[in-house]
Amino acid sequence: MGRTKDAIAEGLSIATAAARLTVRNRILVETIARGGQFDGEVFADFARETLRALATEQDQAADRVTAQRKRAWGRFSDSSGTHDYRDRDTRNLRRRARQSRGVAKELREFAADPERVGVLVAAAREAAWGDVEANLSQRLDVEGMTADADPDYATMRRARMDALRMVDLARLASQAKKRAKEQAAAAGDDAETPAPKKKKSSSA
Repeated sequence: MGRTKDAIAEGLSIATAAARLTVRNRILVETIARGGQFDGEVFADFARETLRALATEQDQAADRVTAQRKRAWGRFSDSSGTHDYRDRDTRNLRRRARQSRGVAKELREFAADPERVGVLVAAAREAAWGDVEANLSQRLDVEGMTADADPDYATMRRARMDALRMVDLARLASQAKKRAKEQAAAAGDDAETPAPKKKKSSSA
């Protein structure tokens, strides 16, 4: 029974972690993405539903294993695949079914315990806030990055200088040539225009 108890404890730990992740995601969606308020009772109800759903999955897994064990009973030929069980596998299949039933039972007891559910919701809320805090911190690090702190600064600086030479300076040179042509054309027009003749003054 020691192996079975250990397997049930491990299965419960995995299922609890899955439930906490599910509740965390729900908190992120409802309170962050949709701008809602955190209501502990609402999320506790959701946590209980999640735990019961996981318990149902464990019961279904036990039913499948039990059916496989019944089909394997009395079959002594060589197996043709991973799930093509034989009589020699029935003991292991019975143990697996018992483990799944045990995890399902533990999950339902968990869901019926308000204190344990409250601890799960609190852990999920803390995990959700940790995700938000980490994302904000990363964004602030990027926005406030200095030349000394940015490991890619030198590479990006070279790229910016290349862009300046190839694009901005070329554009400035083109604009300068255009202005020079316009000024030369204007100067030519002034040269071709005859100067007005001066009138002779008459002597008294």
